[in-house]
Amino acid sequence: MTPELDQRAETSLPRGPRLTAHDAAVHALREKRDAAGRAEPDFERLRDQAQAVKAHTLDQLDVYLERFEASAQAAGARVHFAADAAELRQIVSGLLAAKGARRVVKSKSMLTEECGLNEALERAGIDVVDTDLGERIVQLAHEPPSHIIMPAIHQTRADIAALFERELGSAPGDTDPGRLTAAARRDLRARFLAADAAITGANFAVAETGSLVIVTNEGNADLGTSLPALHIACLGIEKLVPGLAELAVFLRLLARSATGQRISAYTSLVTGPRRGAELHVVLVDNGRTRLLADPRHRSALACIRCGACLNTCPVYRRAGGHAYGWALPGPIGSVLAPVLARSAAAQGLPFASTLCGSCSAVCPVRINLHEQLVQWRSSDSLRGQGRLPGTRLGAALLASPALYRAAGLAARIGWPLLGRVLRPRLLRGWLSARELPEHPGPSFRARFGARR
Repeated sequence: MTPELDQRAETSLPRGPRLTAHDAAVHALREKRDAAGRAEPDFERLRDQAQAVKAHTLDQLDVYLERFEASAQAAGARVHFAADAAELRQIVSGLLAAKGARRVVKSKSMLTEECGLNEALERAGIDVVDTDLGERIVQLAHEPPSHIIMPAIHQTRADIAALFERELGSAPGDTDPGRLTAAARRDLRARFLAADAAITGANFAVAETGSLVIVTNEGNADLGTSLPALHIACLGIEKLVPGLAELAVFLRLLARSATGQRISAYTSLVTGPRRGAELHVVLVDNGRTRLLADPRHRSALACIRCGACLNTCPVYRRAGGHAYGWALPGPIGSVLAPVLARSAAAQGLPFASTLCGSCSAVCPVRINLHEQLVQWRSSDSLRGQGRLPGTRLGAALLASPALYRAAGLAARIGWPLLGRVLRPRLLRGWLSARELPEHPGPSFRARFGARR
């Protein structure tokens, strides 16, 4: 990894009870996903269908983009195309300025996190309020999200209680989830009623009908888009599906893969604006066509942002989302970072992986995530990003049988002192969060020689 990644992981790494709680909470979602998959007889067939539909859609993406644009505009929406993050920010700012909108309610969108939309609007004097409970928590805490679908999973109830006491005036020391949620609801309800505009993402966009599909468990997106007269939806160009029949496949997979539910509480199809209102859809590239043109990585655009790969990833579960340094953590974030991330430090994320393959095993659209991480590691664009200080030394040892045997002998002799006393500089960062395994005993060569 890069020095920047090493430093960020060191400062953001959960410790003690927080680490245990984070690991358990995230892994519980993996277990719910597995249970939901076993309960659905067609689960594996649905995964095959979803993979095929996404591959077909990406192969014909230009056709489906034109079809969606025509269908959406026929339904009364206006469609805009943004080449990059800067153009997205410019389009949204212009739409808000044209209506004199100063108060915006926003529903969770990883794309707008990726493109830094909140920060840009706040600099322009626009009050942007995230209305998903998890997003609102991290917004009040001035933190980025740490998970794709549960942005505040790194926070404990005590953390949230202290935050709400300070920011929302809740009762001191009250950690009851129901009362904390009620405090957030009271605050948000007034902001919904005062909003001039709503910004949402979209889980899918249906080319056949021009519909936006918004999936939530809180209903906040529905309330946000029903009250203000201006609705701006921001989504990546890869979110398209051909028609409603194909959409049904993804809806049967999304909630099961994300939270273990059969389906989310709210699944809303928005086709055109409501009477007297405006709907603007901003389709964003921001590097996606570069991925589309790369046969090794184009399947990463099939991601439906369920978070299943995060929930099973041993690195994410231990490091937490903030260690990744950009909007999308976990294996999918590491695959997309070399092209989509704004941070130069995030370019080294493909090296922050065990390559265990668990992410590929749970992906609902069967993206070969661990293979793509290997391909990024060997690419010319990232050459040298993941080189550790001891890489050349290791290469020299592996190239010489005599040096390799000598190093193995020295390690066995010094094993008891290696982690607890000597803690050499090259291993200090590694050992700060790990225990050395038990002494391996005689080498294979010694054991084989004794058998002979």
